[in-house]
Amino acid sequence: MGVNCRGRVGEEHEELKVMLIQRDLEPHQGQWALPGGFVRVDETLEGAARRELEEETGLHKVFLEQLYTFGAVERDPRERVVTVAYYALVKLSDHRVQATTDRLRSKVRYQPVGFELLPKKFTLSQLQHLYELVLERELDERNFRKRLLAMDLLFETDEVEPDVAHRAARLYRFDERKYKRLAKAGLHFEL
Repeated sequence: MGVNCRGRVGEEHEELKVMLIQRDLEPHQGQWALPGGFVRVDETLEGAARRELEEETGLHKVFLEQLYTFGAVERDPRERVVTVAYYALVKLSDHRVQATTDRLRSKVRYQPVGFELLPKKFTLSQLQHLYELVLERELDERNFRKRLLAMDLLFETDEVEPDVAHRAARLYRFDERKYKRLAKAGLHFEL
């Protein structure tokens, strides 16, 4: 099995990565594919997704979420297969690879999944840059910040970014507990 990662995100990298594995077996032996496999009788769907991800890429303890179900009748030449797709978000600084999917673009608009790709403390510029990378378009800085801060989900720290040649920007943290509480009460996260 080979592993191929295309693109990067972070301060020193300007693209997202999609992790692929090179298939060892038929069908499509030798071709690049997303990591995956079959669910065992005694495991949950998420358990199978985490096991396969770790077995095929070495990644574990990462953000993982169900994405989509594929069920076309003849999509696998071996037998009838229904596929439940998951996506994982991994910070490059924590692991040597970063997994994501093209459908991240739609998720990032209505769920705060983008924070999984940032350090715990980040600048608003880093956050905007990440969203611009995922959405593949420039965002108006004033409107982006106004909309994000109005949601009241960012906690402004007393710290500024360290070791920069320019004026240091304030660091923020995403308040995940508050988001979960507000989401249960009907908060609609949308950027």
